[in-house]
Amino acid sequence: MRLIRLLKNDIAREAAEWVDESIITEAQAERICQRYDADYHQAKNKSFGYNLLVGLAYLFIGLAVITILGANWDDIPRAVRMGGLVALTLATQAFGVKKYLQGEQTGAAGVFMLGNLFYGASIILIAQIYHLGEHMPDGIFWWALGCLPFGVLIKSPWVTLQSLVLACIWFFVESDMGFYPALFPIFIAGALYVLTTGKRSILLLLTTAASIGLWFEYSLSELWRDSRYFRFEAEHVVVSVGLFILLYAFSHWLGKKESVKAKDYGAILAVWSLRFGAVFMLVMSYEQTWKELIRADWEHQTTMVLISLIFSGAALYLSYAAKKLMPIVIIVPFYWITLLMLLASVDKSAAVYFQVVYNLTLIASSVWLIFKGLHEGISHYFFLGVATILMTALMRYFDLIGDYVGGAVLFSVFAVLLFVAAKFWKKFQTKELAR
Repeated sequence: MRLIRLLKNDIAREAAEWVDESIITEAQAERICQRYDADYHQAKNKSFGYNLLVGLAYLFIGLAVITILGANWDDIPRAVRMGGLVALTLATQAFGVKKYLQGEQTGAAGVFMLGNLFYGASIILIAQIYHLGEHMPDGIFWWALGCLPFGVLIKSPWVTLQSLVLACIWFFVESDMGFYPALFPIFIAGALYVLTTGKRSILLLLTTAASIGLWFEYSLSELWRDSRYFRFEAEHVVVSVGLFILLYAFSHWLGKKESVKAKDYGAILAVWSLRFGAVFMLVMSYEQTWKELIRADWEHQTTMVLISLIFSGAALYLSYAAKKLMPIVIIVPFYWITLLMLLASVDKSAAVYFQVVYNLTLIASSVWLIFKGLHEGISHYFFLGVATILMTALMRYFDLIGDYVGGAVLFSVFAVLLFVAAKFWKKFQTKELAR
């Protein structure tokens, strides 16, 4: 799907300028924005920059109040401190409720985020008053949990994102101390609810996807670990790749939905899945990486293979349902052939063969991205393919050559390739405009 859908707010603002210049009528501008699920009138009156500045203003108000309280903390009686913190938090959240009932959803979200800051400060400062600190991550957990209902009830991506970020901090602090954060799925469920019922949010979508991946990997660590602290094994690499293959197939499935929001989310997930694939292939293009995997113990093969089978089967099913089998039909067998050969390899000398195959695959996939970008008119695919080829060449240079003359020659080749790529892209755009 064309990534122009990701720029819908820009489309709405551009449409407003076309109306002002009498190029199109306001009714036509509304229909254009409706096609991309953009609010023409909201984009005309308020911009992302406006909302960002207001949000930052609320943030600094909260920081100013917290700083003043902290500076005079010891001089304030304990009862006044306790009552003041509770009253400040309740008053701020009540003001947010009032703005929400008046129909000012964006303003209410900013006030709720400010109130959540006061709520977190209250937890920290009250814990200091009464010397509560037996398990420090608990304070972060209750802070995140207290923020979540406001985001869910008003379906605000920003308030929900605030809660999810705090939950991720709690997740890492809790796991770093050797404890499994079993209640983390509560925050994932809240974020998924807001993503499906609230306004579109790229940041919340990506944070939620990353949170699901982290939770799943740590759950496997909890299942596999034999000591107090979490350890990441070679099996985690295999499962992570399978998870991203499933995510890529899921993006295709979303792209076939009638909902404009689902199409947008599918495009975003497809973009980031491809980026992960490019980075992963670059990492796997080194011989040392394969040596480490061959030397691994692979103590949890049964669970790993079972999970990988489930992910692969689900990816194939979603691709079939989306009528986009071709990429997954190639990726899944390659994934399984690599895994089986890796498990069968006992000699470190086999690492060089894996390296060669993955370097060739990296170049082939980059060429495919370039041609796909040219064929479908998607600049992201085109430039990602070009960037991946250049990064591959640069990494192989440092890995194999490493002298100044070779570097100068290589950078000159890069310049020529970029000029050629730019010429091809300009030629393609000219043809598109001529149609």
